[in-house]
Amino acid sequence: MSLAAQSTDPSAPRFRVRPPANWINDPNGPFRWRGRHHLFYQHNPAAPVHTDVHWGHVSSADLVVWEHHPLALTPTPGGPDEAGCWSGCVVDDDGVPTAVYTGVDRRHTGLGSICLARALMPEDETLTDWRPLPTPVVSGPPDGLDVVMFRDPFVFTSGGRRWALVGAGHADGTPSVLLYECDDLADWRFAGVLLDGADPVAADAFGDRAVGWECPQLFETAGGEWVLVLSLWDGDPWDTGYLTGRLRPDGAGGLRFAARRGGRLDHGRDFYAPAVLREPGRVLMWGWSWEARGQEEVDRAGWAGVLTAPRVVDVHADGALRVAPAPELRLLRAAEPLVTAAARRAALPEAYDLTVTASARTVVSLLRSASGAELTVVLDPDEGTVTLDRGDWPRSGREGTAPIVVRVPADEVRILVDGSLLELFAGDRAMVTERVYRRPDDVAELVVTGAGASVSGWELVPPTLG
Repeated sequence: MSLAAQSTDPSAPRFRVRPPANWINDPNGPFRWRGRHHLFYQHNPAAPVHTDVHWGHVSSADLVVWEHHPLALTPTPGGPDEAGCWSGCVVDDDGVPTAVYTGVDRRHTGLGSICLARALMPEDETLTDWRPLPTPVVSGPPDGLDVVMFRDPFVFTSGGRRWALVGAGHADGTPSVLLYECDDLADWRFAGVLLDGADPVAADAFGDRAVGWECPQLFETAGGEWVLVLSLWDGDPWDTGYLTGRLRPDGAGGLRFAARRGGRLDHGRDFYAPAVLREPGRVLMWGWSWEARGQEEVDRAGWAGVLTAPRVVDVHADGALRVAPAPELRLLRAAEPLVTAAARRAALPEAYDLTVTASARTVVSLLRSASGAELTVVLDPDEGTVTLDRGDWPRSGREGTAPIVVRVPADEVRILVDGSLLELFAGDRAMVTERVYRRPDDVAELVVTGAGASVSGWELVPPTLG
């Protein structure tokens, strides 16, 4: 049993899911089985680069301490997944946990096939042995739609029937989500387009930059609202978004998503490909946070990527997303707080959980460079903004390092830091995920400036087991 992969790299998160070494990207198939949460992920076991994709596997009884298991899925030479076992989900198929995933062969041109793998010993809570089926259940996109991107199946139920979504992009640059009926997982029927980029709510929420929608995820809230989560692809991973609305029959035996509101899912620059798990009473979400540093640094470190903390997602009455860290994360808090109440200054460890409440404009400084520059979070309840400014800690990537301004009615922020992973929650209406790499001469110190602010914070430590 291990809390997280160990590393001598101070930037390595200790409390979030990642393999002991090498590459991780999309979370796949979060699944609850026999009292344990299972989480799979895209993984190259040989190097910290995005190639030779397998499925890694961890499980947990408490969402905090994760046990690493052997690889769940490995490419099959000569098989439909010989060039990679890519993203998908895991479902309970009549008592047998079944992975539904994207297989890529050597001849692919952005088009995957939909493959299945079944747990060999479903009575075993660890689910360590899987058998891929030799033939895809869907060999490629349907005819007549000019689809040039086809991947990432997600299975759900509605109206007593089982359906699946597949992310797609079309030759004219329109992204879409395709719908399949799959009551029998071995027999899929194309049932139309659930939603595409021409939808006015989607166009207003996302613009027209995306040419494909990856990793579609769909869940129903307790109030009957449906949430569609999308990863926006513009030739590379770009951003994430959500739409809330209703599922409607389309008159031809399928379904359509009637969106009423949408927006950015995570306002940071280092979050992509989220996966959701609906369980009794709540929906959990994990995302992938990629490296925002150069490949030479990654190669020296020997690891790349991490999954975020689990987040509980729901919908407000106005259709906006509700999001908060999973309550189990409190198990990681040290017995004694590092800062309380009206404290203004405290040294910060490499991993901590911090909450700041403000009645007026408040500046929260988290890092100070040798030049005196500061990494800050600014709460301004009167203006309705939360601003993250990390300008002196540049990051690689085309997204740049400009301050992030989130316009949201919030008088509280919660900040989870684990090594280089920074996750900020503005009230329960917005989240920001960024990678910030401390330098040896940086000073990690909390300094709070502003009248009427209240602070509480804990170092993150391994939980006491027993």
